[in-house]
Amino acid sequence: MMNFAFTEEQDMLRKMVRQFVDKEIMPYIKEWDEQGKFDPNILKRLGELNLMGVCIPEKYGGSGMDYNSLAIVCEELERGDTAFRTAVSVHTALNSMTLLQWGNEEQKQKYLVPQAKGEKIGAFGLTEPNAGSDVKAMNSTAVKEGDYYILNGQKTWISLCDMADHFIVFAYTDKSKGHKGISAFIVERTMPGFSSKAIKGKLGIRAGNTGEIFFDNIKVPKENLLGEEGEGFKIAMSALDNGRFSVAAGACGLIMACLEASVQYCHERKTFGKEIGQHQLVKQMIANMEAKLQMARLLVYKAGWLKNQGIRNTRETSLAKWKACDFAFEAANDAVQIHGAYGYSNEYPVERHLRNAKAPVIYEGTREIHTLMQADYVLGYRQDKPLRKMLPAWPFEEEKDLVEH
Repeated sequence: MMNFAFTEEQDMLRKMVRQFVDKEIMPYIKEWDEQGKFDPNILKRLGELNLMGVCIPEKYGGSGMDYNSLAIVCEELERGDTAFRTAVSVHTALNSMTLLQWGNEEQKQKYLVPQAKGEKIGAFGLTEPNAGSDVKAMNSTAVKEGDYYILNGQKTWISLCDMADHFIVFAYTDKSKGHKGISAFIVERTMPGFSSKAIKGKLGIRAGNTGEIFFDNIKVPKENLLGEEGEGFKIAMSALDNGRFSVAAGACGLIMACLEASVQYCHERKTFGKEIGQHQLVKQMIANMEAKLQMARLLVYKAGWLKNQGIRNTRETSLAKWKACDFAFEAANDAVQIHGAYGYSNEYPVERHLRNAKAPVIYEGTREIHTLMQADYVLGYRQDKPLRKMLPAWPFEEEKDLVEH
């Protein structure tokens, strides 16, 4: 049965995150953005509110809510600023959900549980200086020596590079096999040979911590191999299904922020003797923002519904990420236009929204990559094969037991 209603629990979650954003992000974000400062206390507070593992089963330290609850959290956080949605995307969607899907029980207990509780922070390392969309061009290597893999290389544009405790990273264990020779590993910041460095001078998401991580002969225990040798490419792509879902949800929040700021300004600003909202071309921009918000949400929450059913959703998530991020960039551009010259100043938040909106059009699959993916699906050139391990359907087993008893 088709049901577009949110549950009472989801409505309460949205209200809680919105109150958190209004109280603990909105009053300070202009200063953080100007200073390029990431406040780690936000992550601590999110952990205290049980938001760092919102869709992780309770038996692994999470809240046990459904995948669309993660979308709600991301949407509301990005209404405050992209930096904090990004932190949850990386920690929960790219790292923790990948551990939930691909990790063995020992790895889940050691890494997933403290991450879901917000006691430890997780991140994700795939992109390299010469390997963005072309993942196979990566140069990082992991050579098996006894009970360890010797990891060398570097990753770039890594969110939470200086903050995270655990990283899921990818490296070649056998380059002769192409993408089938890539493997995934869990790396700890405290492992000798690990280092990180923040990237300065970003166009947007200045309140976020982004940078490079380096591997210099890191001895990674064989127990930290995630999945099987040669399975890294599949693990990375399935992780991106989760990351892209959270990015798309965040884009809805950015559209919402642009709409709120623009509507308020439309009522405050008067030209030619009337509120600027009375001018037809301004109305057109407002109407387009609203249409894009509603269309993006439908794409996002459909993808979340598929996740809840345990159905592979690479196609639907790609479409949601592509269009929601494009819509968000267009909405931010219109928001600046509505504000006129004031939109060009950080006196109003819309210039920050425009700067922030550009990165998601690039990362986790550029708009061009998603365009090609959607065409290939329609033309029959691309089909998704079953994965060896799937993200668990929701309700999770313990929630089912509670319902049945």
